[in-house]
Amino acid sequence: MGPAELTQALAIARRFYLDGDSKLDIAKDFGISRFKVARILDACLAQGLVRVEIDAPRQLDVELSEALRRKFDLRQALVVRVLDPAPERLRETLGQIAADLLTELVTESDVLGVGWGRTINVTVRHLRSLAPCRVVQLTGVLGEPELNAVDVVRTVAGTSGGPVFPLYAPMVVSDPDTARALSNELSVHDTVRQYDSVTVAVVSIGSWDPIDSILHDAIDPRERTRLRNVGVQAEVCAVLVGADGSLMAREFSQRCLSVTAEQLAAIPNVIAIAGGVRKTAAIRAALSSGMVNTLVTDSAVARQLLGEEKTTS
Repeated sequence: MGPAELTQALAIARRFYLDGDSKLDIAKDFGISRFKVARILDACLAQGLVRVEIDAPRQLDVELSEALRRKFDLRQALVVRVLDPAPERLRETLGQIAADLLTELVTESDVLGVGWGRTINVTVRHLRSLAPCRVVQLTGVLGEPELNAVDVVRTVAGTSGGPVFPLYAPMVVSDPDTARALSNELSVHDTVRQYDSVTVAVVSIGSWDPIDSILHDAIDPRERTRLRNVGVQAEVCAVLVGADGSLMAREFSQRCLSVTAEQLAAIPNVIAIAGGVRKTAAIRAALSSGMVNTLVTDSAVARQLLGEEKTTS
């Protein structure tokens, strides 16, 4: 560019990139077409007169996030760089990002379904604000008192200020008839009938091979061995899936008071929060099941899911 052309190009670039003026307004002021403005802006980029930098937060790996989103056809993937892979620290890091995501995504018109697990518990603890939406408990109660699903959903509703639908029932019962009878109890039925209205759900993923699942550890040893032997790889809200994402052991799910696989698949946005390389196979199974739309995970898991590293157990 000659000096006159260079001066004009830099003035146009300043107006567009720094002042935020439209190409049409710039074209009118300079007496040229908006197409010529576009060509000048392209020339500025090509010749290094303008440099565009995307300064993503260090905690998020944008490239891995986008690669993961494309590979598994997700609505969104958030891949977090984790300095300390210890399970407790990992859950804290993922929980912080997931809590911010819920604050960003959930609106007053949404119905938020809340799953259960250690990572969900941490996410809820980091939740600082939430639109006043309906909050629904997606699973019955199981296991450790500090992870009580009723307390978790009430905490979310306390942050939201919206109506809450807790599920005062165990997650797993002895047989399908007992599960059906409990689901017809008035307080339980009021919650269960909300499942078809859920628009956003936040869930965790349990691994059955290798074992990293509270549900696995809570059921009868003979039954969990049988379920592992038939190929159960992971669970999402008491829905069991195999390595290829296929639904497994439906007779077990029929004994559970929980959202069903079909209901999960119908929810517009199911956000799964799970990390740690031991869970890679389980996460892959859950993604393959069609029940998960959004994933929050760590960079080590993301690389393995993308085939950049061998999976380790």
